[in-house]
Amino acid sequence: MADHLTPERRSWNMSRIPNKNTKPELIVRSILHQMGYRFTVNGPKNKKLPGKPDIVLPKYKTVIFVHGCFWHRHKNCKETTTPKTRTEWWLEKFEGNVQRDRKNQALLRKQGWKVCVIWECQTKKDHLVEKVARTLSRMLQQPVR
Repeated sequence: MADHLTPERRSWNMSRIPNKNTKPELIVRSILHQMGYRFTVNGPKNKKLPGKPDIVLPKYKTVIFVHGCFWHRHKNCKETTTPKTRTEWWLEKFEGNVQRDRKNQALLRKQGWKVCVIWECQTKKDHLVEKVARTLSRMLQQPVR
């Protein structure tokens, strides 16, 4: 099925998709806050780090990325669909996102940061949110390597 929107309208629609303060990010931040951790979001320090992490816990030298399953290609997730139109373009776009994520995470680890990726789908069900909380707790108690 062909896209029924003009390229200009499609671009406008896509520009309205939020890239910060998303619902999954707010859920993760709420979990961290309830656990008593202090962190920064969207600050100047975050923007200087590779990949601009969504959440930075400087005291624990830990960064957290809250990735959308669609955009960052969460393996085996039902949210990781591929549009039916311009499929080749989309696949290149997604591959670029995945490669950039890997590169940025490697750079952060090289700089001594612990990196945690939380997927959007993990913030949608209570039992998965509890699992995220346990994972974060474990990760923040481990020393930086």
